[in-house]
Amino acid sequence: MLRSPYTKYDQIHMYHLDLPELPALNDPDLIGAWIEDRTAVIFYHRNKEKFIQELCNQSGCSIIYQAQIGYDEWETGQEISTFNVGDLTISPIWEKTTADIKLDPSIIFGSGFHPSTRLCLETVSHYFALPEGPPTTVMDLGTGTGLLAITAAKLGAHRIVAVDNNSLAYEVARKNASLNNVEEKITVKLLDLRKEYPDDNVDLVIANLYHGLLADLFNNPVFWRADLHIIAGFIPAMEPELLSALPSIPLKLLERKQSDRWCLWVLKKSA
Repeated sequence: MLRSPYTKYDQIHMYHLDLPELPALNDPDLIGAWIEDRTAVIFYHRNKEKFIQELCNQSGCSIIYQAQIGYDEWETGQEISTFNVGDLTISPIWEKTTADIKLDPSIIFGSGFHPSTRLCLETVSHYFALPEGPPTTVMDLGTGTGLLAITAAKLGAHRIVAVDNNSLAYEVARKNASLNNVEEKITVKLLDLRKEYPDDNVDLVIANLYHGLLADLFNNPVFWRADLHIIAGFIPAMEPELLSALPSIPLKLLERKQSDRWCLWVLKKSA
């Protein structure tokens, strides 16, 4: 996340270490870190090779991978800037605008520029504008930056549960909810959905996830308690596997959308 003295992102210096736990990292140059498959993944604004090498010497770990890239290359290979979805204007926090949603994208998925995220934003905006009124309760699985959860809150949802298994995403989503004054509507949870599913009844589930996790969730009856599901994060070649994983309960495909090579389904439980 952005911390003083930084007001925007430029270069990202990333280090992957074979450490199963994060060390103490009290440094203003730190962007964020998390543990993934017993590997510490650490991001800085500046080169920290000397510190990282000292850390390795002290802990007995080694550097698995390191790189320096421009921030524009990180998620979608393009500059993150102000954009519109429906009636909402979404802007990164370093642009001085009067946007409806201000976002610190950090180095977490969900800036709004990936085709899958944009499809979800457009679809959420559409279903919240229907004449029968917006869903009042929402679950955002794989919330990342929290953008979809914040969008739901801005469009009229009263209660949103936002879930991610990445500790930095958890922090970033909480920060972004606070930045947009919707923290009272959004509960952010740090959960591994394969081990624990939130015990919350909601009207709408948004699941922008990788297809293997989607297939696992399809086999969980609790996942289907909501009446409406927005499913995204897969390409056409993955659709046969996901279709075969759908349960035998009555489901209606309301929409299938595609942007670039990324697909989205809207599913509704039939009466």
